[in-house]
Amino acid sequence: MIHPTAIIADSAVIADDVELGAYSVIGDQVEIGAGTRVDSHVVINGPTSIGIDNRIYQFASIGDDPQDKKYADQPTRLEIGDGNTIREFCTISRGTVEDQGITRLGNHNWIMAYVHIAHDCMIGDNTIMANNATLAGHVHVGDWVIFAGFSGAHQFCKIGAHAFMGMYAGANRDIPAYVTCSGLPATPRGINSEGLKRRGFSEQQIRNIKNAYRLVYRKGKKLAEAVEEITALVDDQPELKPFLDSLTQSDRGIAR
Repeated sequence: MIHPTAIIADSAVIADDVELGAYSVIGDQVEIGAGTRVDSHVVINGPTSIGIDNRIYQFASIGDDPQDKKYADQPTRLEIGDGNTIREFCTISRGTVEDQGITRLGNHNWIMAYVHIAHDCMIGDNTIMANNATLAGHVHVGDWVIFAGFSGAHQFCKIGAHAFMGMYAGANRDIPAYVTCSGLPATPRGINSEGLKRRGFSEQQIRNIKNAYRLVYRKGKKLAEAVEEITALVDDQPELKPFLDSLTQSDRGIAR
């Protein structure tokens, strides 16, 4: 059902069963897929594509101009996948030409109230961002990452898959996959063992990840030495590959 007070631009493409609440505004070049529900007083500007079965709560601002002073009305995009929940007062900006021109939110993410996802962020699937979590521009977030309330990441940081950012943690360096962090700046405290158990990792796989973590953070080794030892283990312990990739593909350096 589309409420009679909703405003929809002529160029918007909206699936037949989409629900639009009172006083919501759907701008030009917006696409909304089947089964998506948009509550009252939501503003969605384009170019933005939103997949199927999403739920967007009241007062969210989706796909508006990036908060970048260099932005000059270039036609950049926001892409949102399927099955996401976006709660009240969230802001998700489009990309900029300084990067790929796209901000992307994957599938089945749980985005709680007052979260800000800045321009050019790339977020995977099945993440949780608790209230007031904040991502600066160009941040990459892997699958299954959890941001606790009021946590955040500095621009260009990478947060590896299955990582956990504790409440108020602020990343100013890359956080490797599986790692739990707290503090400001965010400091590694171990691996996200409980999360890995919930996602079906075996006790042996978790033990292997812990051992790799110790090589980097507990053995006093240089990073290059730890990377060499972990590389030798990956063929027999493939669960270490995301952790190793986080170490070798870091641009800002990893949190230590």
